[in-house]
Amino acid sequence: MSVQYRLVVAKKDERVEGPDDADLVVSAPVAAVTADDFDATVGFMRGTVKAAGHTGALLDLLRSGEATAAFSRLASQL
Repeated sequence: MSVQYRLVVAKKDERVEGPDDADLVVSAPVAAVTADDFDATVGFMRGTVKAAGHTGALLDLLRSGEATAAFSRLASQL
């Protein structure tokens, strides 16, 4: 399964990691990701991290910590 992460910096400014035809697309605003205590799982439960695709795959991804790591990588490129 392929995953694409989108870090939303501004309205038409996004940092993207992953293929365009991904099975699961996860997005989050830069303000949430750069917060000191960012965790993608908590962000998803609060509604700041959004996802499109298979929910079971998303939950596995959040549990593994890969989503938090990917968003941190994208934020470090700013």
